[in-house]
Amino acid sequence: MKQALNVESVNDYARYVGAEILHPLVSVIHYDELEHCRHSLNNYQVYGIILHEESPYTLTYGRGEYLPASDSLLCVAPGQTGGMSDNGETIHIRGWMLLFAPELLYGTELGQRIDDYHFFSYYESESLRTKPDETRTIEVCLKMIRHELRTRPDGEHLRRIITAYLELVLEYCACFYERQFKTDTTADNDLLKRFNALLRSYYAEKRQRQLGLPSVHYCAQQLFLSPNYFGDLIRQATGDTATAFIRNHVMQRATRLLHAGKTITETADLLGFEYPQHFTRQFKKHFGVTPTEYVRRI
Repeated sequence: MKQALNVESVNDYARYVGAEILHPLVSVIHYDELEHCRHSLNNYQVYGIILHEESPYTLTYGRGEYLPASDSLLCVAPGQTGGMSDNGETIHIRGWMLLFAPELLYGTELGQRIDDYHFFSYYESESLRTKPDETRTIEVCLKMIRHELRTRPDGEHLRRIITAYLELVLEYCACFYERQFKTDTTADNDLLKRFNALLRSYYAEKRQRQLGLPSVHYCAQQLFLSPNYFGDLIRQATGDTATAFIRNHVMQRATRLLHAGKTITETADLLGFEYPQHFTRQFKKHFGVTPTEYVRRI
């Protein structure tokens, strides 16, 4: 098993590479400025946008590996893994990384729409090759975010400003990805898109009231596949099990409910857990802290 860096907060990675600590929920890292940067295979519990301007290293992402081209963009979401295991080598790359915590978006319009930005999902199986002017556009936005974080005190107004910049960056990314992937209709992409949509509709239609937590058997049945074959396809597409895919979806939904003020009992019930204790065990197994400990940190 390759050793991985658990990026539970945006500053876990910033501290690892020796970057400036700017805010508890947002990190902007300029790789060109780092003196002792090393490889890391990251387990993300935050969102990330990585702008590669120059990188000679082959990285792991989702189901495979890729060598970032000059001027390329990669997006990651909570529950995903990417990067390269630390081998002690000091690396030299050019580009930027923007990390932001899901908590920053809770209660915002952008938070309600974040799942609509499909380029965060594994089914976009390669990085985006940006044009020079697109690279410059994203770079300008990241510089402005860093400037705001450096010059303004933390508070409601700063967070609104940062959220507005984030939305601008994501809309630019959506435009760029649409250009590149508008003809992408591979079988894996289609299956994972339908799997994501199924999980979202499961809760939108309140099926957990009768069926409890979504199961692999239920999802396979709805997608007209046998459970075993469905599981094999998901493992091939994501490198992980269908159960893990469902669990990550449920746990990310749990954090949004807790942040919205729901109690542990209410959250467990809304997610489809039979008992709050079961929810608490699963939450701690996934995040390393209990729901009560998580709420105290908010």
